Amino acid sequence: MREAHPTERAVGIDHYVSEADGIGGVLRVEPEDFEVRELELDSLNIRPPDAPTGDFPNLVLRVTLRGWDTNDFAGRLSDELGVSRERVSWAGTKDKHAVTTQLFTVHGGDADDVPEIRNADIEVVGRLGRTLDFGDLAGNHFRIRVRDPDHPETVAAITDSLREFGGRDDMVGVPNFFGHQRFGSIRPITHKVGLHVVRGEWREAVLAYCGGPTEDEPEETQAGRAVVDEEADSDDPDWHRALDAIPGYLGYERGMLHRLAEDGAETDEDWRNALESVPSNLQRLFVNAAQSYVFNQILSERLDRGLPFDRPVEGDVVAFADRDAPDGIEIPDVSRLQSATGRRVDVMARHIERGRAFVTAPLVGTETELADGEQGDIEREVLDELNLEPADFDLPGNFRSSGTRRAILVRTDLTVEDESLVFDFGLPHGSYATAVMREYLKAGPLDL
Repeated sequence: MREAHPTERAVGIDHYVSEADGIGGVLRVEPEDFEVRELELDSLNIRPPDAPTGDFPNLVLRVTLRGWDTNDFAGRLSDELGVSRERVSWAGTKDKHAVTTQLFTVHGGDADDVPEIRNADIEVVGRLGRTLDFGDLAGNHFRIRVRDPDHPETVAAITDSLREFGGRDDMVGVPNFFGHQRFGSIRPITHKVGLHVVRGEWREAVLAYCGGPTEDEPEETQAGRAVVDEEADSDDPDWHRALDAIPGYLGYERGMLHRLAEDGAETDEDWRNALESVPSNLQRLFVNAAQSYVFNQILSERLDRGLPFDRPVEGDVVAFADRDAPDGIEIPDVSRLQSATGRRVDVMARHIERGRAFVTAPLVGTETELADGEQGDIEREVLDELNLEPADFDLPGNFRSSGTRRAILVRTDLTVEDESLVFDFGLPHGSYATAVMREYLKAGPLDL
């Protein structure tokens, strides 16, 4: 192993598992350098576009975006259709600096009303009886080009190391870390907001989101956030002044500050109302990011202790594989869990070797049951250090989470085109391409 980039360590990612030097290079010079295509679920059972709208009220669109943030596109689509932003749903948030293909649903949408939007190829697919939920996809397929590498000759050594880590000669394996997109690449604070939320610190959550300028942001943004901090420290804060100082393109920050300016900021409820001014999916993302930070820390500590990722140890919680996963994608079914104890440890190890099961760690929530053995010790120690426990996630509205478990290892049948350095691989939903590419580039998150 070798130590991770300092910015990664700030979100709980402490190590690279491959010791070879990174290839270096640059990603996303053009959006076409980073292509992402959703692997859609057959079980969605999408009906034809002319299916009755009473039974199937949700219009399904397959959209290829170039240079669009998913949330921003959803807002633009809802504006063009003249409907509420809350009526637009999707299964997974994609990278902005990329060419991405994914499904959207529009509740009550009509195929004849689908607009033309710049840098968006919109195809009417059919209708569904429900909206898409986050995670309603099997995975994603990636084609990623690395330009101007410094050490392309190290690709083979890194690949060999990742195959050894994953326990398979035909697939690379990496720790299933949450990538920086979950926390914010330029300003990784989403998990900090979420940790404040889980602790019931509503004022601190709003200020963590709206204030706290960072040097990688535009000067105008830094100046606006500095005014927020000034008012927060004032005995008589003027939230109208803070609102005026925040640039117009920071719509979520402005929404929170507008709520404070209009309704006051005297009680915890006032601050929570301000935080709830953002879309419901972003409210959930705050808590999800806190869970993800805890998960990353758990994985880093497991690496520190030298515990394996490709096989269980006594006390691990193992999930069996999803039988409906598409070929080439290994997906755990977290509804089918078993504790690895006694002779089950060896039995589970054989299942994991064949891609039929996975060692897991918790995304902590109200229903989380922690592991036993050394892995359980790790989970409890990380939570204790953060002053958290599962019951803390019993929160109001969109902030509540029952929790789940997640595989600690992700494996993929990766190929690399030697001359062009194009990396081609698929990952299950919820896993990040940066978890793979960081091992090869060994660069900071802003370069991934």
